[in-house]
Amino acid sequence: MHHLRFLHYLEAVARCGSIRAAAETLHVASSAVNRRIQDLEAELGTPLFERLPRGVRLTAAGELFLGYARRRQADLDHVRSQIEDLRGLRRGHITVAASQALAPTFLPQAIHAFQTSRPGIAFDVKVLDRDSAVRAVADFEADLGLIFNPPDLRGLAVLAQARQRTCAVVAPDHPLAGRTSVRLKDCLKYPVALPDRSLSGRSVLEDLFQQSSASPQAPLVSNSYEMMRGFAREAGGVSFQIEIGAGPAAGTVAIPIDERGLPTGRLVLVALRDRALPMAAAAFAEFVTHKLAAANQNGA
Repeated sequence: MHHLRFLHYLEAVARCGSIRAAAETLHVASSAVNRRIQDLEAELGTPLFERLPRGVRLTAAGELFLGYARRRQADLDHVRSQIEDLRGLRRGHITVAASQALAPTFLPQAIHAFQTSRPGIAFDVKVLDRDSAVRAVADFEADLGLIFNPPDLRGLAVLAQARQRTCAVVAPDHPLAGRTSVRLKDCLKYPVALPDRSLSGRSVLEDLFQQSSASPQAPLVSNSYEMMRGFAREAGGVSFQIEIGAGPAAGTVAIPIDERGLPTGRLVLVALRDRALPMAAAAFAEFVTHKLAAANQNGA
C-alpha cells in the first residue's frame, strides 16, 4: 500500500504548511517527501502546492486531491475494521472531537464503560471549541464529534442529541449552594466568571442577559471551564456550565438555573454524512446514543 503512504505525505504537508515540517513529523527526509509530492503532481499534470518563500500552500487542485486522499484513508480504516471483526479481534482506534463540557465526567465515564467489554479499543480525544470540533469531523481528523450548540452542521449527520439546561457552579459553602434551583438575579449578586465567545455556553447566557436587561461586569472571562470553576470556588463567586458537564466535581456544586427565558442548549453526536464509520467508532456511537437518550429522560 505504498500509494497510500504517499497520500499520507500529501496530507502531512497540507497540515504543516511546509515540506520540511511535514518530513520532521513523518520522520523521513525532506527530499523524499518533496520527491513524492512532485511525482503526484507529474502524474496529475498540475501543481498541488504553491511554493511560497516560507512554506507551501494548497492550490485549488490540491484542495480537491486532499479531499480524495482523506476519503481513501477513511475507507481504508473502515475496511481494516471489518477485517479485524471477521478475525474476531477486539482492536480498533476511535478519534473523538468533543466540547469541554464533556471532558471532566461524561466522556471519561463513557469511554471507561465502553472499554470494559472492549479493552482493545483505544481512544484519541481532542477537546476543542465547537467550530474546531466541526472542522475536525469534516476534515476526517475525528470519527465522531460530541459538540454543544454547534453553529453549522452542513455536511454532517446528527446521530443523537440531548437537551441541556445551564447550571450555576459554586463552592459548597456558598450561600446559594443549598438551593435546588436559582434565578439569574441571584447569581449576579456575586462575582461571576463567564465563558468567552469561543465557547457555545456564552451565547446561551447572552440570550438570557438580553431578555432580562442584565449587564454583568464579569471579573473573569475565560475559554476554560476548569479555570472558571476554580475562580468561583476561590472568589466565592458563580460560574456556569451545562448539566452534563456540571456534575460532581472536587470543591464545587451545581444548581440548575430556573429562568423562563433561559434556552436549553443542544448537545449533539455527529459524524461526517455518508461516511462509513469504522466498526469500533460505529459501536461507540451507538453506545453514546443510549447514554444521551438516558440524559434526555433524566432531564425531562
